Amino acid sequence: MPRVSAPAQYILILIDMVESWGFDREDVLVGTSLAESGLAGIGARVSEDDFSRLVANALALTGDTSLGLQLGMRLNLSAHAILGQAFMTCRDLRQVMDLFMRYYHLLSSPTLQLEFTETNGRCVLTTVAAPADNPPEFGTELMYAAMLNTLRGLLNRQDLVVRVELPYPPPPHAATYSEVFGEDVHFDSALGRISFDARLLDVALPLSNPALRSLYENECARLLADLEEHDSVSEQTLRLLRKLEGQYPQMPQVANMLNLSPRTYRRRLEHEGTAYQQLLDKVRAEHATRYLKNGRLPLSTIAYLVGFNDPSNFRRAYQKWTGRTPREVRSER
Repeated sequence: MPRVSAPAQYILILIDMVESWGFDREDVLVGTSLAESGLAGIGARVSEDDFSRLVANALALTGDTSLGLQLGMRLNLSAHAILGQAFMTCRDLRQVMDLFMRYYHLLSSPTLQLEFTETNGRCVLTTVAAPADNPPEFGTELMYAAMLNTLRGLLNRQDLVVRVELPYPPPPHAATYSEVFGEDVHFDSALGRISFDARLLDVALPLSNPALRSLYENECARLLADLEEHDSVSEQTLRLLRKLEGQYPQMPQVANMLNLSPRTYRRRLEHEGTAYQQLLDKVRAEHATRYLKNGRLPLSTIAYLVGFNDPSNFRRAYQKWTGRTPREVRSER
């Protein structure tokens, strides 16, 4: 079974939006598993490969660099499938955020990792790791615009604005960010973040229904377990290592976390054509690249954060992992 990326509703909304601009559906679907079957062949979810190709097709056809923002603002509560239904039955926004942090992989790529904190009177959602297939700004725009649209729908406040920090330079459509999010928009930040007033967490929601929420949550748990069950051991390992950023465990510890013996774990990885060290290096390369591109940390600190005491050893390892030197990556920032 292919790794899944998003609910089919997201793709249907994207296709409808592009069609409404005068482009042919067949051109949007080209190169995907839906090219022959059409939308009649779409299931409840779409594969990560199909999702990436559909987005690439839409960007190429329309030439609209703000596509992520526009799609995100069309993703309302009903677009989020069962999780959107669960949101509407919550007592308050605090309960919504708790549900979201537990089940957001029902709405996203397995490689997306988010972190939620409350600090200085603000609720902050940080993108710790993001899918890399599409342009980085597209995924961030889609996610943050959808979050804002969902918050507005839940609170019935179409004037709600948020603070947004983006880990990339201003794109050609930078002015559109202010139209969507308000004036508190900041580019070239260390990490991607969206934040709002923490007092909103305790606002009562009008359709609160504890019994119905429990039913929806049970279904979310079942669906998430079903998705994770189909992940390969290597995919489970990558997801775990991405969550344990800076705390990279030894292979026996990871095997234990996945309820496997070290011997069985090693054999399963060999069957999948990989090894623990390869997966660990892949994740350390991802983390190091993000630090190099988005932060201003000295190289010695980055080396330490990804498990090296000697910066020169880190330089050699990073070039082996990626084919580029840290200096080359940092110069692209």
